[in-house]
Amino acid sequence: MAPEPRTCVRVLVIGGGYVGLYTALRLQQRLKAEIRKREAEIVVVSPEPYMTYQPFLPEAAAGAISPRHVVVSLRRVLADCQIVVGEATSIDHARRTATLSTPATEENGRTEQLSYDELVLAPGSVSRTLPIPGLAEHGIGFKTVEEAIGLRNHVLEQMDIASSTRDPALRDAALTFVFVGGGFAGVEALGELEDMARYAARYYHNVKPEDMKWILVEASDRILPEVGAEMGRYTVTELRRRNIEVRLKTRLESCADRTVVLSDGARFPARTVVWTAGVKPHPVLAATDLPLNGRGRLRCTPRLGVDGVAHAWAAGDAAAVPDVTAKEPGRETAPNAQHALRQARVLGDNIVHALRDEPLETYAHKYVGSVASLGLHKGVAHVYGRKLKGYPAWFMHRVYHLSRVPTFNRKARVLAEWILAGLFTREIVSLGSLEHPRAEFELAAGGKASGDPKGSF
Repeated sequence: MAPEPRTCVRVLVIGGGYVGLYTALRLQQRLKAEIRKREAEIVVVSPEPYMTYQPFLPEAAAGAISPRHVVVSLRRVLADCQIVVGEATSIDHARRTATLSTPATEENGRTEQLSYDELVLAPGSVSRTLPIPGLAEHGIGFKTVEEAIGLRNHVLEQMDIASSTRDPALRDAALTFVFVGGGFAGVEALGELEDMARYAARYYHNVKPEDMKWILVEASDRILPEVGAEMGRYTVTELRRRNIEVRLKTRLESCADRTVVLSDGARFPARTVVWTAGVKPHPVLAATDLPLNGRGRLRCTPRLGVDGVAHAWAAGDAAAVPDVTAKEPGRETAPNAQHALRQARVLGDNIVHALRDEPLETYAHKYVGSVASLGLHKGVAHVYGRKLKGYPAWFMHRVYHLSRVPTFNRKARVLAEWILAGLFTREIVSLGSLEHPRAEFELAAGGKASGDPKGSF
């Protein structure tokens, strides 16, 4: 399909995450007059029609927040932008064209090419997996709202299995939960889900909190490096006080046949393995003619343009942006939400400056610290040089992320859910059948169910 003729400037945004949403929102605000006059248009390509606020995934998995309130509709927030649900499979920047895969192209087997004038690459990252036996078959990720809700259902279903069996081996495997990766995602997910399961156990006559085994596996000698060594050690102490095993300097070597094998020689049955051991750049970056660094991220300037290339911009996980506030030469900004949100605003402004032949701004932001939740009323924080733990850190975690989640609508709904959760008991219902909604009908119609209705590991 040949690129269509155009008279207006088209800004193509690849990705609907933090950077994609906030850059498009900034452009929508700054180019309002041009969009109204049809002199400019913004096209956002995203695999999902919503942005997921990932810091709330652990609370969504624990049932503290409704899954609908963890996501923000792109069509509602970006009302003046064109939203294309799909993915970019390759980009030829020399010709200013992107090849897209959409639900429509998958139906007819064709490809769609979209031309552009300015390109914003913000596809985010994907889980970094290793060739570990059994991981692809049995591992559970934790990057999307679907994975978070699936994990919640899975944990509750394992408790149902343990409660209804007399087989001690099956019971032990069902009540063993292994989390691989000691970063924010792994520690927060483990903390919230262990908290939820411990609460849910009171409604099972033959499952007690001490029957469950929660294990955190981390290859390095520390967890949560972002909050500092002291708070990292406190986190290990706090988790172990809750009878959570923390195995440092340990790697997962196999989880085939529902048997976990660790590098320290431990071997035990487990029906739950959650993989949160890092991320890697999105594969579309390798399918472009743009310069990448040794880690597969786009080489960028402090002004968030792709180094040595005109009309191409990037930020967030996909971009290697020089940290102009760092004392060490050659240091890059960390690929986290704190930088992504701020980079998006500067990126949007710089695209407008470039279109209007105005001087560009330099992105400069000194990292202020990090906060992490370890479950209800428990957390750690290292912000502006100050170290907090327990309830104050947990409260700061909630306040900070409530202030950062997009739209007043979402802020109000999340706050209302927190207030209601404080007044009433936790919800412990598992809706695992949602993952295979046609299974029961297929069986009733005389066919064979296409998937396990329970979605079990």
